[in-house]
Amino acid sequence: MATDTGTPLPLFPLQTVLFPGGLLGLKVFEARYVDLVTRCLRERTAFGVICLRQGVEAGRGPVALEPVGALAHIDEVDSEQAGILRVRCHGGSRFALDGDPVQQAGGLWTAPVQPVEDDPAEVPDPAMLGTVQALAQAIANLRTQGQLPFLEPYRLDDAGWVANRWCEILPIPLAAKQKLMALESPGLRLKIVDEYLRGKQVVS
Repeated sequence: MATDTGTPLPLFPLQTVLFPGGLLGLKVFEARYVDLVTRCLRERTAFGVICLRQGVEAGRGPVALEPVGALAHIDEVDSEQAGILRVRCHGGSRFALDGDPVQQAGGLWTAPVQPVEDDPAEVPDPAMLGTVQALAQAIANLRTQGQLPFLEPYRLDDAGWVANRWCEILPIPLAAKQKLMALESPGLRLKIVDEYLRGKQVVS
Protein backbone atom coordinates (compact mmCIF):
# COMPACT_ATOMS: atom_id res chain seq x y z
CA MET A 1 0.00 0.00 0.00
CA ALA A 2 1.25 3.46 -0.90
CA THR A 3 0.55 4.87 2.54
CA ASP A 4 2.03 4.01 5.91
CA THR A 5 -0.19 1.85 8.08
CA GLY A 6 -1.59 4.06 10.81
CA THR A 7 -1.23 7.22 8.74
CA PRO A 8 -4.66 8.56 7.71
CA LEU A 9 -5.27 8.11 4.00
CA PRO A 10 -6.69 11.06 2.03
CA LEU A 11 -10.01 10.03 0.52
CA PHE A 12 -11.87 11.04 -2.62
CA PRO A 13 -15.50 9.94 -2.07
CA LEU A 14 -17.27 9.30 -5.38
CA GLN A 15 -20.50 7.82 -6.64
CA THR A 16 -18.52 5.12 -8.35
CA VAL A 17 -16.62 1.95 -7.44
CA LEU A 18 -12.94 1.75 -8.38
CA PHE A 19 -11.71 -1.78 -8.94
CA PRO A 20 -8.06 -2.85 -8.72
CA GLY A 21 -6.60 -2.57 -12.19
CA GLY A 22 -9.42 -0.32 -13.35
CA LEU A 23 -9.25 3.08 -15.04
CA LEU A 24 -10.67 6.24 -13.53
CA GLY A 25 -10.94 9.67 -15.11
CA LEU A 26 -11.58 12.68 -12.88
CA LYS A 27 -12.38 16.31 -13.52
CA VAL A 28 -10.95 18.05 -10.48
CA PHE A 29 -11.83 21.63 -9.64
CA GLU A 30 -12.49 21.86 -5.90
CA ALA A 31 -9.51 23.36 -4.07
CA ARG A 32 -9.25 20.44 -1.64
CA TYR A 33 -8.87 17.94 -4.47
CA VAL A 34 -6.63 20.13 -6.62
CA ASP A 35 -4.35 20.35 -3.59
CA LEU A 36 -4.62 16.59 -3.08
CA VAL A 37 -3.64 15.79 -6.67
CA THR A 38 -0.76 18.26 -6.51
CA ARG A 39 0.53 16.71 -3.30
CA CYS A 40 0.20 13.15 -4.62
CA LEU A 41 2.15 14.09 -7.75
CA ARG A 42 4.86 15.78 -5.71
CA GLU A 43 5.18 12.97 -3.18
CA ARG A 44 4.42 10.14 -5.63
CA THR A 45 1.70 8.76 -3.40
CA ALA A 46 -1.80 7.47 -3.97
CA PHE A 47 -5.13 8.58 -2.58
CA GLY A 48 -8.14 6.48 -1.68
CA VAL A 49 -11.28 6.30 -3.80
CA ILE A 50 -14.27 5.13 -1.83
CA CYS A 51 -17.90 4.87 -2.84
CA LEU A 52 -20.47 7.19 -1.31
CA ARG A 53 -23.34 5.37 0.30
CA GLN A 54 -24.96 8.67 1.26
CA GLY A 55 -24.13 12.31 0.55
CA VAL A 56 -22.77 14.20 -2.46
CA GLU A 57 -19.38 14.34 -4.13
CA ALA A 58 -19.06 18.13 -4.22
CA GLY A 59 -19.37 20.51 -1.33
CA ARG A 60 -19.46 19.76 2.35
CA GLY A 61 -21.90 18.07 4.64
CA PRO A 62 -22.48 14.65 6.16
CA VAL A 63 -21.53 11.59 4.12
CA ALA A 64 -21.71 7.85 4.64
CA LEU A 65 -18.89 5.89 3.04
CA GLU A 66 -18.64 2.24 2.08
CA PRO A 67 -16.19 0.28 4.26
CA VAL A 68 -13.84 -0.82 1.44
CA GLY A 69 -12.19 1.27 -1.28
CA ALA A 70 -9.20 1.14 -3.61
CA LEU A 71 -6.06 3.20 -3.97
CA ALA A 72 -5.94 5.51 -7.00
CA HIS A 73 -2.51 5.95 -8.60
CA ILE A 74 -2.18 8.99 -10.84
CA ASP A 75 -1.04 8.30 -14.41
CA GLU A 76 -1.64 11.61 -16.17
CA VAL A 77 -2.73 15.13 -15.27
CA ASP A 78 -3.73 17.81 -17.76
CA SER A 79 -4.63 21.37 -16.91
CA GLU A 80 -7.77 21.93 -18.94
CA GLN A 81 -8.00 25.54 -17.82
CA ALA A 82 -7.04 27.56 -14.78
CA GLY A 83 -8.14 25.73 -11.66
CA ILE A 84 -9.43 22.62 -13.47
CA LEU A 85 -7.46 19.38 -13.78
CA ARG A 86 -8.18 16.31 -15.89
CA VAL A 87 -6.74 13.38 -13.99
CA ARG A 88 -6.29 9.81 -15.23
CA CYS A 89 -5.75 7.16 -12.55
CA HIS A 90 -5.61 3.42 -12.24
CA GLY A 91 -6.90 1.35 -9.36
CA GLY A 92 -4.42 -0.26 -6.99
CA SER A 93 -4.80 -2.35 -3.87
CA ARG A 94 -7.95 -2.34 -1.80
CA PHE A 95 -8.18 -0.96 1.71
CA ALA A 96 -10.69 -1.13 4.54
CA LEU A 97 -11.59 1.76 6.79
CA ASP A 98 -10.07 1.24 10.22
CA GLY A 99 -11.82 4.10 11.98
CA ASP A 100 -14.22 6.95 11.41
CA PRO A 101 -13.46 9.31 8.50
CA VAL A 102 -12.59 12.85 9.55
CA GLN A 103 -13.15 15.96 7.46
CA GLN A 104 -10.19 18.31 7.69
CA ALA A 105 -10.44 22.08 7.93
CA GLY A 106 -9.98 22.41 4.16
CA GLY A 107 -12.77 19.93 3.48
CA LEU A 108 -10.65 16.89 2.62
CA TRP A 109 -11.75 13.58 4.10
CA THR A 110 -9.14 11.31 5.66
CA ALA A 111 -9.39 8.02 7.54
CA PRO A 112 -7.15 5.37 9.08
CA VAL A 113 -7.17 2.29 6.87
CA GLN A 114 -5.89 -1.25 6.73
CA PRO A 115 -4.78 -2.99 3.52
CA VAL A 116 -6.95 -5.72 2.01
CA GLU A 117 -5.06 -8.61 0.44
CA ASP A 118 -4.81 -8.51 -3.34
CA ASP A 119 -6.67 -11.19 -5.27
CA PRO A 120 -4.59 -14.35 -5.50
CA ALA A 121 -3.82 -15.45 -9.06
CA GLU A 122 -6.56 -17.89 -10.01
CA VAL A 123 -7.25 -19.41 -13.41
CA PRO A 124 -10.95 -19.15 -14.34
CA ASP A 125 -12.91 -22.34 -13.86
CA PRO A 126 -13.46 -24.10 -17.22
CA ALA A 127 -17.20 -23.64 -16.68
CA MET A 128 -16.61 -19.88 -16.96
CA LEU A 129 -15.04 -20.12 -20.42
CA GLY A 130 -18.08 -18.52 -22.06
CA THR A 131 -17.81 -15.49 -19.78
CA VAL A 132 -14.09 -15.15 -20.49
CA GLN A 133 -14.67 -15.39 -24.24
CA ALA A 134 -17.53 -12.89 -24.07
CA LEU A 135 -15.22 -10.37 -22.38
CA ALA A 136 -12.57 -10.92 -25.05
CA GLN A 137 -15.23 -10.26 -27.70
CA ALA A 138 -16.44 -7.16 -25.86
CA ILE A 139 -12.87 -5.83 -25.76
CA ALA A 140 -12.48 -6.49 -29.51
CA ASN A 141 -15.75 -4.69 -30.26
CA LEU A 142 -14.78 -1.69 -28.15
CA ARG A 143 -11.38 -1.48 -29.83
CA THR A 144 -13.03 -1.28 -33.27
CA GLN A 145 -15.00 1.69 -31.93
CA GLY A 146 -11.79 3.38 -30.81
CA GLN A 147 -12.49 2.76 -27.14
CA LEU A 148 -9.88 1.37 -24.76
CA PRO A 149 -11.67 1.04 -21.42
CA PHE A 150 -9.14 -1.32 -19.84
CA LEU A 151 -5.46 -1.15 -19.07
CA GLU A 152 -3.18 -3.51 -20.94
CA PRO A 153 -2.03 -6.21 -20.63
CA TYR A 154 -5.37 -8.01 -20.73
CA ARG A 155 -5.26 -10.88 -18.25
CA LEU A 156 -7.97 -13.17 -19.54
CA ASP A 157 -6.32 -16.08 -17.70
CA ASP A 158 -6.93 -14.42 -14.32
CA ALA A 159 -10.35 -14.87 -12.67
CA GLY A 160 -10.12 -11.70 -10.60
CA TRP A 161 -9.14 -9.55 -13.59
CA VAL A 162 -11.96 -10.93 -15.75
CA ALA A 163 -14.52 -10.47 -12.98
CA ASN A 164 -13.36 -6.92 -12.24
CA ARG A 165 -13.56 -5.83 -15.87
CA TRP A 166 -17.06 -7.24 -16.24
CA CYS A 167 -18.15 -5.49 -13.05
CA GLU A 168 -16.95 -2.17 -14.47
CA ILE A 169 -19.04 -2.36 -17.63
CA LEU A 170 -22.17 -4.18 -16.45
CA PRO A 171 -25.26 -2.02 -15.78
CA ILE A 172 -25.66 -3.12 -12.17
CA PRO A 173 -26.34 -0.95 -9.10
CA LEU A 174 -23.44 0.68 -7.26
CA ALA A 175 -24.24 -1.33 -4.15
CA ALA A 176 -23.83 -4.57 -6.11
CA LYS A 177 -20.53 -3.40 -7.63
CA GLN A 178 -19.31 -2.47 -4.16
CA LYS A 179 -20.12 -5.91 -2.75
CA LEU A 180 -18.39 -7.62 -5.66
CA MET A 181 -15.29 -5.45 -5.36
CA ALA A 182 -15.04 -6.21 -1.64
CA LEU A 183 -15.32 -9.99 -2.10
CA GLU A 184 -12.06 -11.65 -1.14
CA SER A 185 -12.53 -14.66 -3.45
CA PRO A 186 -11.91 -13.83 -7.13
CA GLY A 187 -13.38 -17.19 -8.12
CA LEU A 188 -16.63 -16.44 -6.31
CA ARG A 189 -16.73 -12.93 -7.84
CA LEU A 190 -16.41 -14.42 -11.32
CA LYS A 191 -19.03 -17.07 -10.54
CA ILE A 192 -21.55 -14.37 -9.55
CA VAL A 193 -20.79 -12.42 -12.73
CA ASP A 194 -21.14 -15.62 -14.79
CA GLU A 195 -24.54 -16.36 -13.25
CA TYR A 196 -25.68 -12.81 -13.97
CA LEU A 197 -24.59 -13.00 -17.61
CA ARG A 198 -26.30 -16.37 -18.08
CA GLY A 199 -29.46 -15.01 -16.48
CA LYS A 200 -29.41 -12.13 -18.98
CA GLN A 201 -28.63 -14.62 -21.80
CA VAL A 202 -25.40 -12.78 -22.61
CA VAL A 203 -23.63 -16.11 -22.15
CA SER A 204 -25.21 -19.48 -22.84
